[in-house]
Amino acid sequence: MSAAGLEVGTTTVTGRPKHKRRYGPREWAVIAIGVLAVIAILRVATGANDIASSGALAAAIGLAVPIGLAGLGGLWSERAGVVNIGLEGMMILGTWGAGFFGYHMGPWAGVLGAIAMGMIGGLIHAVATVTFGVDHIVSGVAINIIGLGVAKYLAARFFTGLPGGGPTQSPQVKELPSFTLPGVSPALGDLEKKHWFFVSDLAAVLRAVCTNLSVLTIIAILLFVATWWILWRSAFGLRLRSVGESPVAAESLGVNVLRYKFLAVLISGGLAGLGGGFLALVAASIYRDGQTGGRGYIGLAAMIFGNWRPGGLLTGAALFGYTDAVQLRGGATVHAFLLLFAVLLIAVGIWQIVRNHRTVQGVLAIVVGVLVGWWYLAADAVPAELTGTTPYVTTLLVLAFASQRLRMPAADGQIYRKGEGH
Repeated sequence: MSAAGLEVGTTTVTGRPKHKRRYGPREWAVIAIGVLAVIAILRVATGANDIASSGALAAAIGLAVPIGLAGLGGLWSERAGVVNIGLEGMMILGTWGAGFFGYHMGPWAGVLGAIAMGMIGGLIHAVATVTFGVDHIVSGVAINIIGLGVAKYLAARFFTGLPGGGPTQSPQVKELPSFTLPGVSPALGDLEKKHWFFVSDLAAVLRAVCTNLSVLTIIAILLFVATWWILWRSAFGLRLRSVGESPVAAESLGVNVLRYKFLAVLISGGLAGLGGGFLALVAASIYRDGQTGGRGYIGLAAMIFGNWRPGGLLTGAALFGYTDAVQLRGGATVHAFLLLFAVLLIAVGIWQIVRNHRTVQGVLAIVVGVLVGWWYLAADAVPAELTGTTPYVTTLLVLAFASQRLRMPAADGQIYRKGEGH
């Protein structure tokens, strides 16, 4: 079957017109420069130099990768029409697999072990939803509970008694290789310390991406590129996406719908497991109980924010990773972002009223923006008890503002039986 059988001209398998042109490399470059300029302005206006330091940005990369891998797993699954909220459980299984195989066989075996354990979670989800037609949400919740319980049991069973191990953690695992551009990092560090507007901020970004960059981070970026090419530039990807848009139409054209769904969920589990493996192998060099910290759910939110596309997902993962890194820097750093939130909320409120004629939403956004601005002026720092909520509050705000332009695959979450269209 040719790709033309599923997509002709400007229409999809559902007969609906395709969406408007997506952002290309030039548009994304302009957006990246604009974001960096906003951060630079905020740094100068508030004096919070740490919000654009290379240390904070390096931490953001490390925190964004597992979120992005989990979201990428969700993207594969949901593009085939299977909702996967079990990403958290698959990540948990991946952390244990990385700790066990990484300790006994080396860090690269830990990578493969994380993928394999995540795929086991994906296999259970695929059997439940694709084969037996279990509700996708119910199955995903069950996977999260099962993954947590199985990881606790396996940790107590296999790590207790080992040097440095115990029922809640594994022994130390050897580190994966990392890369640093020789001679570049010190020069960029000197430029960063000058705190020049935009120039020092750009130097901090460059230093963060060329200093101690883990090989697994590079692999994660390549997986994003590979996902984009496979799903949007190959016949296989076209068939898989058609399954998520209209399985009846896809089956009528000869696509084995159940096989593509099954395969997509397996890949989803492997990617989520790899995200968990990153936490155990790169972020901590050890497996710990509760290591994922809800990043599977944030990965799902990043996927939705990205409108079920790799580029948008990568942007969302970077945003959530950055806010997570910022909150680790303390309440004074988070306090600087109150000013940014206030300005953005007021601007969004005015936009809603003037352009979209949504008075209620606009007024509500302006009121909240004014309150946040008052908080910024009245306090010198955000209380420590609230700084940890920064990534989750950001998740809610971003999804609330992005909800107007989102469109999930048309058949996402629907139970499908073979021959249903006949």
